[in-house]
Amino acid sequence: MKRILITGGAGFIGSHLCKQLLKEGNEVLCVDNYFTGSKENILELLDNPYFELIRRDVTEPFYAEVDEIYNLACPASPVHYQYNPIKTIKTSVMGAINMLGLAKRVKAKILQASTSEVYGDPAVHPQPESYWGNVNPIGTRSCYDEGKRCAETLFMDYHTQNGVAIKIARIFNTYGPHMNINDGRVVSNFIVQALQGEPLTIFGDGSQTRSFQYVDDLISGLTCLMSTNAEVTGPVNLGNPQECTMLQLAETIIDLTGSSSQVVFHPLPLDDPQQRRPDISIARELLQDWEPQIDLKQGLSHTIAYFEKQLSSK
Repeated sequence: MKRILITGGAGFIGSHLCKQLLKEGNEVLCVDNYFTGSKENILELLDNPYFELIRRDVTEPFYAEVDEIYNLACPASPVHYQYNPIKTIKTSVMGAINMLGLAKRVKAKILQASTSEVYGDPAVHPQPESYWGNVNPIGTRSCYDEGKRCAETLFMDYHTQNGVAIKIARIFNTYGPHMNINDGRVVSNFIVQALQGEPLTIFGDGSQTRSFQYVDDLISGLTCLMSTNAEVTGPVNLGNPQECTMLQLAETIIDLTGSSSQVVFHPLPLDDPQQRRPDISIARELLQDWEPQIDLKQGLSHTIAYFEKQLSSK
């Protein structure tokens, strides 16, 4: 049994990771300040004697004896991370410093949940880990993009200077149960709008693309990456290379929900990427033949069922 710390453990991805690591027979310490996370996501875990929940902000130093750390704490949707951009970049940078300091002290292995946003609006497609990105350092998204880029730098410097065992995962668009109804990301927005019979809001002309992975596939990738030997530091792309346009996504969700909703178009936000698709060659090679298993329609069906239940309960 390992003792594993998960920052942001009550969030969308963190809650799924807590559940999986407990299922594998570990002791899990969940830390969250509930800015975007929720106790509802982890209610079923509270009676587990090997699960511990602590309300805390990662910008403050934290001390615990642990074997592994997954650093997931940070708002991930533009609506939330742009609400307080200074707090967002503090969470990424100071949170990384505090968790790396803890890992150094207790000799724990630590994984950074980075993001495909480090590639910005990419000029290379699909995006391999060797691509340095095309990021506006002073734009509306830079608090998140540059915060995550700085966190990657900190992780690599702690590794090279202090020998900390690190893993860096670059997570591409992920969806599934436990997303917040007011999450602000495209999948949750479209599903909620469709279920409520409202117009589906597309920013731009709908031709911009994303690649969506179901949360179970991501959790499998994260745990596989953490289990690799010390020479594997990353960054490693974790995403589904199946690409679709925003208009295709909207039409698929309308079809799966049986909604009568229409599609409406609004101006594209500043610095919004035109295309996003991961090159997962390194993940396939290093992570025990890891590859996403759940296709878009299957994953969306699970997610729609979750939101139907959430909306009916409210």
